[in-house]
Amino acid sequence: MLKTQAKYHLGQVLRHRKHAFRGVVFDVDAKFANTQEWYDAIPEESRPAKNQPFYHLLAENSDNFYVAYVSEQNLVPDRSGEPVKHPDLSDLFGDFQDGRYPLQFQLN
Repeated sequence: MLKTQAKYHLGQVLRHRKHAFRGVVFDVDAKFANTQEWYDAIPEESRPAKNQPFYHLLAENSDNFYVAYVSEQNLVPDRSGEPVKHPDLSDLFGDFQDGRYPLQFQLN
């Protein structure tokens, strides 16, 4: 069954349940929309179901900034209250306020 409503929203700061990174949501796919090659690279015992929202995050860990693609089941809200320092944030969002980033561009 396809879950049709995303739990998280654009500009929200999330962290990964298992891996030490967090990021800001900048896009959401209603279901898996990456390549089969990408999906197959995930160890079988860790592969998330494809029929759930997947989130594009401007992500950071202690060493790097990058874009992450993560299933909803592997994300939780980040409650640290700390801003994300990803260098591309200002291209899409305003300043961090009240625990989130407001959109700074027009959606179609």
